[in-house]
Amino acid sequence: MTARRETASAKSPESGIALKKSGIASKKSGRAGRKTTFWLDTMVLPGAIWLLLIRYLPMFGIVLAFKNYKAQRPNTFWNNILKSQWAGLDNFQFLKSPDTAVMVRNTLGYNLLWIVLGLVISVTFAIMMSELSSRFFAKAYQTLMFFPYFLSWVVASYFVLAFLDPTSGMIPAMQKAAGGTVSNFYHETTWWPLILTLCNLWKNVGYSSVLYLAAITGIDTSLYEAAAVDGATKWQQVLHVTLPNIRTMIVILLIMNVGKIFNADFGLFYNVPQNSGSLYPVTQVVDTYVYRAYANTHNIGMSSAAGFLQSAVGLVCIVAANAAVRKLDPDSSLF
Repeated sequence: MTARRETASAKSPESGIALKKSGIASKKSGRAGRKTTFWLDTMVLPGAIWLLLIRYLPMFGIVLAFKNYKAQRPNTFWNNILKSQWAGLDNFQFLKSPDTAVMVRNTLGYNLLWIVLGLVISVTFAIMMSELSSRFFAKAYQTLMFFPYFLSWVVASYFVLAFLDPTSGMIPAMQKAAGGTVSNFYHETTWWPLILTLCNLWKNVGYSSVLYLAAITGIDTSLYEAAAVDGATKWQQVLHVTLPNIRTMIVILLIMNVGKIFNADFGLFYNVPQNSGSLYPVTQVVDTYVYRAYANTHNIGMSSAAGFLQSAVGLVCIVAANAAVRKLDPDSSLF
């Protein structure tokens, strides 16, 4: 009897009307969801178009790394690419240069050092600024640290020149006044690893610190209150609350920096040392070598081969670093 009553009630007009209403409601919600998705897609569209035009479309130029680029008739860029003869791996012959070991050593060595120092110093400054009680001083310090990031290396090179110029620089003038030997910094390689490291940190630490500071401000304050109630000191709060909560941000930025390990900041290594030939043993990196080689030979194929090699090594490094992170901590991996 109970089963019959349930069947009858299911077939009653009231139940049919309820089903129709639920179906209409689900259709309306589906339309509303599609409309919301459409507008969200529209917001993403400008960035997607920019990414397509600036990042993906120029990837067709990779073919230049494997061609002997020559001017053709009509002399247009695309026609020259299509009609130039294939060169295979001939454009990668620059790797056999005696300078290859020096530029690879400098590129990898500086980047490894700066990744480690940049991470430690940026996180430290971010934590210190998060502990400031005065909002005015916190904003002032953030601005002062962030400002160098927007300066060109051309401008920064003149700042360095004001300190190191052998004729009128501040440091040589102090050495002369003290009766010591005046150093010619632009012909001595001894100090330049330190100088380049200080310049890199001066320019980039502020930007990274602001990113870490944004992650720190997003931490729930109740976690710090609970830790303080349990008797945790400031140092213990940093170790057990702050660092674990910004771990994902640290790992993501670390993976992205590892992807640029074979790329060097051209402006730093070219402008700051004033393109001094005496400093090539400590300032010659892949980017400056390719630029100087192209300036002498005008070989577009070799420049493209170097760029392709840098991108390929960067891709391998990112994938390898992300795989290692995903194996150790899946929640902190980039993809």
